[in-house]
Amino acid sequence: MVMRMSTLFLRTLREDPVDAEVVSHKLLVRAGYVRRAAPGIYSWLPLGYRVLRNVEAIVREEMDAIGAQEVHFPALLPKEPYEASNRWEEYGDSVFRLQDRKKADYLLGPTHEEMFTLLVKDLYSSYKDLPLSLYQIQTKYRDEARPRAGILRGREFVMKDSYSFDVSDESFMRSYQAHREAYIKIFDRLGLDYVIVDAMSGAMGGSASEEFLANAASGEDTYVRSPGGYAANVEAVHTVVPPPVPYDDAPAAHVEDTPDTPTIETLVDHLNERFPRTDRPWSAADTLKNVLVMLKHPDGSREPLAIGVPGDRDVDEKRLGAQVEPAALDVFTEDDFAAYPTLAKGYIGPGVLGEKNASGIRFLVDPRVVEGTRWVTGADAPGKHVLDLVAGRDFTPDGTIEAAEVREGDPAPDGSGPLELARGIEMGHIFQLGRKYSEALGLQVLDENGKLVTVTMGSYGVGVSRAVAAIVENSHDDAGIIWPREVSPADIHLVATGKDDAVFDAAGQLAADLEASGVSVLYDDRRGVSPGVKFKDSELVGVPTIVVVGRGLVDGLIEVKDRRSGERTEVPLSDAVAHLRSLLRS
Repeated sequence: MVMRMSTLFLRTLREDPVDAEVVSHKLLVRAGYVRRAAPGIYSWLPLGYRVLRNVEAIVREEMDAIGAQEVHFPALLPKEPYEASNRWEEYGDSVFRLQDRKKADYLLGPTHEEMFTLLVKDLYSSYKDLPLSLYQIQTKYRDEARPRAGILRGREFVMKDSYSFDVSDESFMRSYQAHREAYIKIFDRLGLDYVIVDAMSGAMGGSASEEFLANAASGEDTYVRSPGGYAANVEAVHTVVPPPVPYDDAPAAHVEDTPDTPTIETLVDHLNERFPRTDRPWSAADTLKNVLVMLKHPDGSREPLAIGVPGDRDVDEKRLGAQVEPAALDVFTEDDFAAYPTLAKGYIGPGVLGEKNASGIRFLVDPRVVEGTRWVTGADAPGKHVLDLVAGRDFTPDGTIEAAEVREGDPAPDGSGPLELARGIEMGHIFQLGRKYSEALGLQVLDENGKLVTVTMGSYGVGVSRAVAAIVENSHDDAGIIWPREVSPADIHLVATGKDDAVFDAAGQLAADLEASGVSVLYDDRRGVSPGVKFKDSELVGVPTIVVVGRGLVDGLIEVKDRRSGERTEVPLSDAVAHLRSLLRS
């Protein structure tokens, strides 16, 4: 059935929505693909829903190709399975929780590991039933604190999640690799410019994971790459640890008056003025900055944590947050300082930090703080710092933590060269779950020797609705969207221009002939709308091939325009169907 713009439920806009920050949000609303219903919640309009279903079709085809079988779970889920895996609490405020009329607890599913695990446990009990891969394409829910960027970061979203079940680790790795290769095919077909990076498993758990990131300046994820091929999400980067430093000849630590130096900048200036070095000036890298945060655990308890990082680097909240999950980060307030009177704000040092020291606050340091390194840091008294404080001699932290910012030029952990920073949109995430959920929920099968073994699992997610926005971020120009052909809402955008009935008759017949030959058509048959408006709408909507029936019709010609390159070709109307079918095949 030809989609006619005279009757299509569509209104294009010339102005960007006031709340839109990123390109995909602006263009998807302006082109009439989605409409905001509430913060982080969007309705899909006819053209947008066609694109969404096209993305779903690609995902289904590639999942079916590796032998995965589709199921469909409810979005409304009982509390008990999530209690068994500890995620009822671990998810904290990010889950929508509700009660039925009998006061039983439920949640709107953010992901379905527990339900898949219990389903397989219910039906399978032998190694002969495995390996098995199941998947669904389902609406998910997450109570984002700050929903933004349209459908890129919403509170309701469509996701494909799949799960593999294997009786051995060796079999699992084959399932994992099959999913990985399927994801490569999916994102290639979606036309995305993407990269595969090492990632943190986070609340999902498991031994290892990889992310598929679509390169985009608007992306919320920062990742690193090196000339030698290393790539990782910034949260998963491991610091190259320097060797220990001999300190036999290091002078004894000494406390000095450093008035009015509560910041690293003021401290460095004071050091260079009052305690100049003979070899070089003092720098921020010589100082140890001790940052205090509060951890809010899923059970509601709060725990203080001190992080020591070289003074020339800031604490990266995303990296820190990934390290302390499932706890959430909270600010260390003035009330918290009052509760710990041994802390001298602005002059905190290792002297009071650590679980065995005066404050009792756990003290974790950057991996660069190795034995023998010498630091200038707070002396735990207002207006005082300690110089030549040697790690391993004068203080011993409770451990290390990867919380300092990663910088351009830092060495890659695998020695493959200096790191470069880039930004991306998380499109897919694959997890080696191992036995976390199968152990928690008792998923076991009998092996070939009749012995009960715990099933090994993998989890694999694709952001289906997010893919629509990511494609737009990757594929647009100043005029509008440029859809890859496989996800476009139509194969051809046919535009009839002018007032002559012959033009509309010819265009209508061409639309019918194209549809009859298997080519989907969005036909702009609106009367009384200027050619300029129609051309602007065709570029905004973004169908990859635009066909214009207009002034050239007197010579028996139509115009075919490539939306991406702008190239225009005149084609005889009599050859149009064959030409366009050939174009689509190529």
